[in-house]
Amino acid sequence: MNKLQQYRKRYNYSCQDMADILNISKSFYWQIENNKRRLNYDTALKIAKIFKMKPDNLFYDDYLKKQD
Repeated sequence: MNKLQQYRKRYNYSCQDMADILNISKSFYWQIENNKRRLNYDTALKIAKIFKMKPDNLFYDDYLKKQD
């Protein structure tokens, strides 16, 4: 989820900041960002809302890469 990491850094959020906003653990967030854990739709919506985006704009390219 390179795009997710790019946006997080652009907004000057740490992994801990994102975890706190999403009400999840830092390790859980890190796993999402590093493709170690699957992202559920509700969490995708919450993350996209933080960056004022639609989930597809943030996550769809990564989804397509996994399909190859």
